[in-house]
Amino acid sequence: MDLVVGRSTNPRRSVVRECNRPAPRFIPEKSATVAGVRLHLVDGTYELYRAHYSKRPDRPKKATVGLASSLLSLLDDPKEAVTHVAVAFDNPIRSFRNDLFEGYKSDEGVPAELRAQFDDAEEAARALGIVVWSMNRWETDDALATAAVLFAPEVDQVRILSPDKDFGQCLGGGKVVLVDRMRERVVDEAALREARGVGPESIPDWLALVGDTADGIPGVPGFGEKSAAALLGAFVHVEAIPDDPATWPRTVRGAPRLAASLTPMRQEVALYKQLATLVTDVPLTETLDDLRHRGVPREAFLTWCKKLDTEALATRPKRFA
Repeated sequence: MDLVVGRSTNPRRSVVRECNRPAPRFIPEKSATVAGVRLHLVDGTYELYRAHYSKRPDRPKKATVGLASSLLSLLDDPKEAVTHVAVAFDNPIRSFRNDLFEGYKSDEGVPAELRAQFDDAEEAARALGIVVWSMNRWETDDALATAAVLFAPEVDQVRILSPDKDFGQCLGGGKVVLVDRMRERVVDEAALREARGVGPESIPDWLALVGDTADGIPGVPGFGEKSAAALLGAFVHVEAIPDDPATWPRTVRGAPRLAASLTPMRQEVALYKQLATLVTDVPLTETLDDLRHRGVPREAFLTWCKKLDTEALATRPKRFA
């Protein structure tokens, strides 16, 4: 691709920004229990960052210990009823998208004490008996999106644990849902359409227009959530939006101005959409049975607790393998 692009002013993922961003009016889950097989797919990078920036007292490997504590809470949560689980990590925070766009998020600016715990985090998850996908060519989001597509036909529900907006493209009815445990919200496809005004098929287009500062996607100047949703509600994809604003829905305010902004940026918008589109064919080798959580492996977990001097966690598991 010959497109020349510049660096975004903030290319890195910011867990603080994701936590503080006002939440859309998502519909709470009506029932706390769903019988059958549930596959929980955990955004480990988000959980690690959240633990690092949490108000927990500072201590060596604070982020890793906090991650382990959060995963233990998930495994023992009767409302989540975990039967199968996997966690993915960006290690490092760099992927093929950095080769496409200079401003895409990277390890730049990550605190050294947090960056030093990426391998430790994966070890902690494995000590809990959880399958780990360590991403270096692709991203955490790509691994989880692939797993959602791959295993959805085999389970009663796939639950993606992350607040990231790009996972909206993975939702399907009530079969694949997005879970924000911190805010205790569950988002299904209907809730996404109500909150965003677009369906899963338009989420990469929506992000291409409005941008995503957490990932370093600039978006198109002048476009906001409402204007992007109004256009995509009518045309579904950015490629189908006409250059002539006279053909746009009347609900789009400032249509001539937005068209003047969008038209000369068609090539950039195509790139932004590519960046926002999750890969669904990452070569994951596990079967669904491999993801079944059979309990915390006692010896491995106790050894890990002793290694990190966090023996307070040693008594937390409710079920050992």
